[in-house]
Amino acid sequence: MASGSIFKKVGNDSGSSESAADFRGGGPGAAAAGNAPVECSGWVYHLGVNSIGHEYCRQRFLVIRGMFVEMYKRDPHESPGAKPVRRGTIGNSFVVEGLGQRRVNHGDVYVVRFYNQLDETKKGEIACATAAEAKKWMEAFDNARQQVEADLSSGDVATHKLNAESEISLDGHRPRVRRYANGLKELIKRGPGPEKLLRISSTSSIESRSELYYDALGGDPADAREWKCVRTINGVRIFEDVAEAKNGKIVLVKAVGVVEASAETVLDIVLNLDRHQRYEWDTLTGDLELVASLNGHYDIVYGTFEPRHLTWWQSKRDFVFSRQWFHGEDGTYTILQFPAVHKNRAPKSGYRRTKINSSTWEIRDLSTSSKSAKCLMTQMVEIRSKNWFKWKKNDFSEFEKTIPFGLLSQVAGLKEYIGANPGRIRELSGVIFRSKKSDDFEQNRQLEGAEGVDLFYDAIASDSSSSEEDSDDEVEPNNKEKVVKPKKASWAVARLALSRTAGTSVGKESTPNSPTTPVITNFLGTMQQGKDDNDINCWTAPGGSGFVIRGKTYLKDSTKVKGGDPMFKLIAVDWYKIENNLTKVALHPKCLVQSEVAKKIPFIFIINLMVPAKPNYSLVLYFAADKPVTKDTLLDKFRDGTDTFRDSRFKLIPSIIEGHWMVKRAVGTKACLLGKAVKCYYLREDNFLEIDVDIGSSSVARSVIGLVLGYAASLVVDLAILLEGKEESELPEEILGTVRLNRVTVDSAVQLDNV
Repeated sequence: MASGSIFKKVGNDSGSSESAADFRGGGPGAAAAGNAPVECSGWVYHLGVNSIGHEYCRQRFLVIRGMFVEMYKRDPHESPGAKPVRRGTIGNSFVVEGLGQRRVNHGDVYVVRFYNQLDETKKGEIACATAAEAKKWMEAFDNARQQVEADLSSGDVATHKLNAESEISLDGHRPRVRRYANGLKELIKRGPGPEKLLRISSTSSIESRSELYYDALGGDPADAREWKCVRTINGVRIFEDVAEAKNGKIVLVKAVGVVEASAETVLDIVLNLDRHQRYEWDTLTGDLELVASLNGHYDIVYGTFEPRHLTWWQSKRDFVFSRQWFHGEDGTYTILQFPAVHKNRAPKSGYRRTKINSSTWEIRDLSTSSKSAKCLMTQMVEIRSKNWFKWKKNDFSEFEKTIPFGLLSQVAGLKEYIGANPGRIRELSGVIFRSKKSDDFEQNRQLEGAEGVDLFYDAIASDSSSSEEDSDDEVEPNNKEKVVKPKKASWAVARLALSRTAGTSVGKESTPNSPTTPVITNFLGTMQQGKDDNDINCWTAPGGSGFVIRGKTYLKDSTKVKGGDPMFKLIAVDWYKIENNLTKVALHPKCLVQSEVAKKIPFIFIINLMVPAKPNYSLVLYFAADKPVTKDTLLDKFRDGTDTFRDSRFKLIPSIIEGHWMVKRAVGTKACLLGKAVKCYYLREDNFLEIDVDIGSSSVARSVIGLVLGYAASLVVDLAILLEGKEESELPEEILGTVRLNRVTVDSAVQLDNV
């Protein structure tokens, strides 16, 4: 069913000036009373591009109530007569994604994007002043979508209300085109209000492109770490990884502290480049400038410092490093910091270029009985073993004069800064959750009974007037993204070959009464199969014991168990590079799935991981079953189910067996619902199901995969695919298939030319 959420133009609010309003707070998880829908409302910034290509930023009051969404120029709770300028519904193909930080009119905001999973051209963006606000809105939209899915499954929502493709309409007269200038002039005219939360930082202009080369130490730290507290400074504990210190060329040292603030607040402070704020807690990297922003989760910064207070060095120092950050499914914020080289940042005159040690921040909320927020901050720094042991053995005071110590001291600085400024750090919330019906929103009843209700993406993406005195009719943007369909590939590599075993009966379809089971043999893909773990640039098929999955009693006690043998056999792996994303691999006449032998295999599971880069890459995994899929099982429901159902069940578990410690931190080992994290496209045919996973559809996934590609030749990566069990009858989970990628070189990908 094609459905989503679109804001539609519904009225012409008069141009009267808007009263100032502060962001007001409420808990993100406020429960509804009885069956009354939870209402979420607050100030946001509406972002978009008008018909002549100029960006605009409008202050708007957004309201989510049940499946309905409305946007106002004024707070309807304070102005009961205010009418929404946009209105729409949320459907089950609605997707919300956090795009991270973006510079808008010299201020840093956190951008949230909406789009229709079935049509990329239907999209829109809002922005919030803080990460906490962006998180609350994402949760609110996601909760509303989940409620719609539940209502659909129970038949409580009329089907016609959630049909997107036939109901979207942007017809109407266009206002005269104007140039929207001088940044946030419209907001400033209104006087003090929520716009004061738009932070202005002292950074340089952003470049649209960047040439970046990583310069980080290699190493393969062990997964199991043994942390020992070696020092306590200002209430912050300093640990060393004892296990790694014994054998490796590097030692991991971390500082751990607890602060009275939420994880989002700490993230804001760490990412903020405003020198006036950083001077209050950061003794090392207080002077930072933004060099380039590659996306909202990835930027490059330049900094200077005079290290006399740290060392005996007399020369001034400057440095360049990159920062990548992402929000894990467990709620932890992770920031990766690498030393880097940038073409536009040569050493400054009078300064000596130095490297800032590779480090990570991990910030997560702590559950407390009190109402005040608390979070755990951990900063981990990479130090050469030789230097660490010298400092540790001789005199720790010498270590206190080094750059690594300056980095670790940031935790203590943040703790003291937050503790000394409770009024300035206190969270300000623009999101209000209500569980009771309000008289101010009687129009929702009219909307519930209306035919042809529009959904949410198109109108929020279109231009709005630049003056309070002008019409509110919207301008349809002329820069909608085109849906680029990949051209047919010229498959120059003939890579279909049967097993060397002559006369083997491959893929003979079994029936319940069949006395024999067909034997599945390997096919030849473009990536070779390794004989053992010593081979490189190859794949092998490990068992499932290295992965942890949901056990039989998971719903009762959250117990997880080691995985068993995979259900399917991995028969081939293809590794391609191509100009555009490669989709529907299985339909190509030269694909192994189209061979006569493969057609006799009862069922083939194809996973196409589309890797964004220049050029793009595709890792195609072929898993085969030696017998038909059993009816009425979870796999059978997944194979023949809806895309929405598939998105809610398809999981991937990654595991970096060998690799740089920061890559391990970035990838993690937690199971990920791919259909929720990135776009997945499904192709179901007679004896196969293909899943095309668009990793580039998520800015976070794009940043992480970029990091992985940089270290690919030194990585041993295990992947497991499975379906998430959500009912007792679906537990314990079963691993469908596994693959080990052993030190794969990017250049070994086979070129596929578009024709």
